Amino acid sequence: MSTFRLGDRGAAVAEIRARLRAAGVLPASAARGADGYDETVDRAVRAFQQQRGLRVDGVVGPQTFRALDETRWRLGDRLLHYRVTHPFTGDDVVMLQRRLMELGFDPQRCDGIFGAETERALREFQRNVGVPADGTFGPATIRAVQQLRRSVVGGRPGALRDSEALHRAGRTLTGKTVVVDPGHGGDDEGWVVDGLCERDVVFDVAARLEGRLAAAGAHAFRTRSADGDPSEPDRAAFANAAEGDLYVALHLDGSAQRSAQGVATYYYGAGNGTEPHSSTGERLADLVQHELVARTDLVDCRTQAKSWELLRLTRMPMVWVELGHLTNEHDAARLAEPGFRDTVAEALHAAVARLYLPADEDPGTGQLRLPA
Repeated sequence: MSTFRLGDRGAAVAEIRARLRAAGVLPASAARGADGYDETVDRAVRAFQQQRGLRVDGVVGPQTFRALDETRWRLGDRLLHYRVTHPFTGDDVVMLQRRLMELGFDPQRCDGIFGAETERALREFQRNVGVPADGTFGPATIRAVQQLRRSVVGGRPGALRDSEALHRAGRTLTGKTVVVDPGHGGDDEGWVVDGLCERDVVFDVAARLEGRLAAAGAHAFRTRSADGDPSEPDRAAFANAAEGDLYVALHLDGSAQRSAQGVATYYYGAGNGTEPHSSTGERLADLVQHELVARTDLVDCRTQAKSWELLRLTRMPMVWVELGHLTNEHDAARLAEPGFRDTVAEALHAAVARLYLPADEDPGTGQLRLPA
């Protein structure tokens, strides 16, 4: 798909304007029928990207266009059912998933993708209300959903479910499956500065983390070999097929501003504090960020919710960690040190281990010491 940005014109830009207006981010004062990507459209795109947890760059690429397309659907606008190869996606699917969860039927995650878990939850709902359990969200099921009140109360149902799942998982890493994903790979080197390459740095950290997790009894899998470069959907498919309990993606950041520095951690969410949202992903992101900041001298760039494709497609709690800015002199010098990379791996290991510890056994940030 083409990308569109400030200064572009044409029918596609006119369609983008219409969808931004429907999403409520393009002012009514913006001329209808115009086909130009002007500064008003640029601001509207950035506002939309911020709301949806996308990269805020003012450019309409595949992910932003996908999100714009999904906003046009409201619950009941169309029949929904499970399609294996091209599942339904959209705001109506998010609304259905949220409604099912409120009624006590678990679709696993409110991600706007009508997958197998959503179909199972819908069939269970249908059996309970006495409509044909065909897994199709049609007229009879729509009426049943609209007539019933929520049965799960006392906070976000998804957060309650995730908390219970962590409790049932046990307090150790033994038997847990952790997918470790070093970003880029193959010909895609990522950021390269003065001979230091993102692809190779994150692969080294991933290997160190994998070894630590394996020594703790976890099943640790890397998404790529030293020279592999799977696509993001392929990485997600690998993790989903492995039935991972957690997913840790490792990257380095960079900027034209050499003063930009520090570590940031991202988890799946809409970016506006509402569903869709991974509460366990948020908890793991907080632990990762705190451990990295406590054990290194990297600047704290906080945690943020994002709806990036990889975060959305993985079926388990996931974090995307930017381990510093390779374009910053301080961060690059630290990342070039093998000892520093081992400290980073230790921090990541500690964060993953602390996720499963009960509150009364958690030693606190920076205190947990684990064998390499």
